Order: sequence, then structure tokens, then C-alpha cells
Amino acid sequence: MTTKFQDLGISPATMRSLKRMGFEEATPVQAETIPLSLENKDLIGQAQTGTGKTAAFGIPLIDKIDIESNLIQGIVIAPTRELAVQVSEELYKIGYGKRARVLAIYGGQDINRQIRALKNHPHIIVGTPGRILDHINRKTIRLENIHTVVLDEADEMLNMGFIDDIESILAQTPTERQTLLFSATMPGPIQRMAEKFMKDPQIVRVKTKEMTVPLIEQYYVEVQEKSKFDVLTRLLDIQTPELAIVFGRTKRRVDELSEALNLRGYMAEGIHGDLSQAKRLSVLRKFKEGSIDVLVATDVAARGLDISGVTHVYNFDIPQDPESYVHRIGRTGRAGKEGMAITFITPREKSYLSVVERTTKSKMEKMKPPTLDEALEGQQKAVLEKILQSIESNNLQFYKQAAEELLEQQDATTVVAAVLKMLTKEPDTTPVKLTEEKPLPSKRDRRPHGSGDRRGKFDSRDRKKGPYKPRQGQGQGQGNKRNNNNSKSRSNSYR
Repeated sequence: MTTKFQDLGISPATMRSLKRMGFEEATPVQAETIPLSLENKDLIGQAQTGTGKTAAFGIPLIDKIDIESNLIQGIVIAPTRELAVQVSEELYKIGYGKRARVLAIYGGQDINRQIRALKNHPHIIVGTPGRILDHINRKTIRLENIHTVVLDEADEMLNMGFIDDIESILAQTPTERQTLLFSATMPGPIQRMAEKFMKDPQIVRVKTKEMTVPLIEQYYVEVQEKSKFDVLTRLLDIQTPELAIVFGRTKRRVDELSEALNLRGYMAEGIHGDLSQAKRLSVLRKFKEGSIDVLVATDVAARGLDISGVTHVYNFDIPQDPESYVHRIGRTGRAGKEGMAITFITPREKSYLSVVERTTKSKMEKMKPPTLDEALEGQQKAVLEKILQSIESNNLQFYKQAAEELLEQQDATTVVAAVLKMLTKEPDTTPVKLTEEKPLPSKRDRRPHGSGDRRGKFDSRDRKKGPYKPRQGQGQGQGNKRNNNNSKSRSNSYR
């Protein structure tokens, strides 16, 4: 049973923003936390990246902002500058209907520039602990009018040694405030901090049963980074999905993949956070109508969308946490129908496989990368099925005379072979170039990792070095686009 945002008591102004963002369905953590938060209750959300927690705390936070006041009314404390930036961007979008002002502050950015930005009277501050404390000590931020404090990824801030900083910040806020704490785990220091600074907090957890995916066939393909794209196109040729979503880790990846798929003759378009709202809605409308067969998306772009009819999900890049994996593959297998999810992993990323399997309580089956011959065979089978369906429809009377004349000139096997060759979409080997993504960090790292390209740079007071952040680059391909016969049938080979 899905919950619509419109059923959660959200204000019309914020609902306009959510509609503008394309958000329709609430995730489980959103459905549970938003009504409680709107009632001004303190709340502990045990939820990880990929569950939609930013909107879970962001929607009620925006709803309670008094737009006429020039005071700072809400503060979100986040462990890394990348997370602070992403949260502030999402809050800005949620607050668009109310014209709420949101400012991100973090180490590594010129503090004088931030001081100038603070003179524009933001309603909400999103920042890293060290830089927030710097501003408090300089008296460039005053928190006496705060009505809501959000601690995002509290356990990660604990791992990075920020607990004392957080307690110092909380001590500067009014006693009569609402505190929302989100944490993937609840270690002792986090529990003690909750007891000290929160009042009878409500606890919301993403239950294990919500993490299971019983109707989705799950496979993984072990493949080198440079071979991923050829494997993807061969699988598309073999499986001929009715509607497919391909997930990439970064915005750049999505742009390059959608361009490369079109070069190979597939009808594909991408969505990510940098697209205009009009373009985003246009792409989604075409996907729902079936005029494009493959949607390429980042995790953030696909979050909250009500998309039905998806038969296949391809994780071109494995997500950095298992909850994002569950969210991705949940795009298929809906309304009691079966779906299929195939995840590409490079040899160095195999450790992430067992983590995902433990979370979903299901085993991924290994799939052998298909060959060009198997891709061609898959397309032939799809065409054969179309021909058999046409025979069963028994609407061929108009064509029988021409068929008989043709058979007088050629033997039946040659005629059928020619028809199959003409209708079959042969695998395309048009050269494409994708910017290589580094493998995910080893799971031996103590610090948990989030989805998308949101992390990687840390506040200047951080205790650890952040993981690799992919460099910016632009992929390009060459070759001619060809027609796609777009068979909608599924072959048995590779399912």
C-alpha cells in the first residue's frame, strides 16, 4: 500500500513544490515521519541513505518556516560538505513554493563569503559541525530563534569525532525546540545524546520486511569497467525489456550513458538533478507512454516517482549502500508483477555484493556476460515471437497471394530467413566512449558510504580523508544512429 504526499497533511505551497519536483509517492520513512514531525514531536529516524530521509525531515521543516521572518528558524547538521550541499539543494527545491531561503555553510569555503551570504537572512542553515561552530563563535550565526534542529547521519558524525561539537551547537539553541535525529545505527553515544537533548522522541525504523524484494529476480554480472556498456546493450538486445531503467552513479554518467545508448539505436533519455523541471516531466511522460524504452537516472532523480510497468532495472554502477539498491530495484516488480534486476560489479566491488544480499535477505544469481552471437540470437527469437503472434491473429488474407507468388520464385526457408534478417535488430558495435568511474572504496573502510556523487569532501575539521570523488569529464561517441524495431517480447535466453 503506497502513501501519496497529498495524504500527509502537507501545506498547499509545499505540495506545489513536490509536484514541481515530480514527487508522487512517499517512501515508508517519509510516510511515518512527516505527520509526526508536523505535530512538532521529537523524532529518531533509524534510516540510511536511499530511504528518502532528506524529504522526510525537509518537508515538515519547510512547512513550519515563517516566510515573513528574517530570522534563522531551522538548522540541519550534516557530517560532510557534500552532504550539506545536497541537502541544501533539496531543501531549496522543497521550499520553492514558499520562497524559503536556504544556505549551506561548510569548511573549505571562504568564510567571509559565507558571512556576506548570511546577511541575506536565510531561514534555514545546512552545515557541517566545525564551520557552524566557527560562525557561532564569531557571532555571525545566532540560534536563539531556532524552532527545529535536524541531525543528519548522526552515527557518521560520531565516527568522525563530532559529538562534542554537536553538543556545543545544541546548547546554543532554545530549550523549546523540535529535534529530529537520523542515524543508520544507534550506538551508545548517540542514544545518550538523544536522551540528553530530546523530549520523549518517537522512533521510526525502516522495517526489515520493507527491505525484501520477493517478486524481483536478481542477478549480478561481474565485468570490467571498460566492458560494461557492451554488456548492457547485449542484455537489452537479448531481454528486449518493455520498459527499463538504467541507474548510474553520477549526473555525468547519466548524460554519457543516454547519449551512448542513442548512438547504438536505443530510444533512451536521462534524468538527473540538473535538468529543468519541464525537461524532467517531459522525459517521464515519454517513458510512461512508452515512446522511450530506456530511462537512465541517478538515485536522487528517480526517488519518489510513481512509475509502473518497468520490467527491468540495470544497475550500471552498483550503489554505495544497500538501501539505495532496494530503492532502485523497487521500480520494478510492482503491483504483484515479477521484475528483473541486474547489477554490474567490477572485480574490486565484489565485497558490496554480500552486504546487499544480507540487507535484502535474498541471493543474487550470477549471470554470464552475453556474447554478440547470443545478443543476435535473442533478437531473432523476439522477431520469431512477433511473427507467431501475427500468425495467431489470423489477419493475413490480404498478404497470402503475394506470399504464394514469392514462394513460386524462392524456397520457403530462404524467404523466411530473409524476413528474419530484415526484421532482426542486429547488435550495434558503434564505438562509444564513457568516462571511467573509479571502483567503490573497499568495504574495509570504517566509514559507511552513501549513494550518488554527494560525498567525498569533508569539513576542514574532519578527522578522516574522504573517498575518491570522480573528476569531471565528458564522454563522446561516434557513429550513425540506426532504426530500432523495438520488439516488446521477452526471450527465454537470459530471461
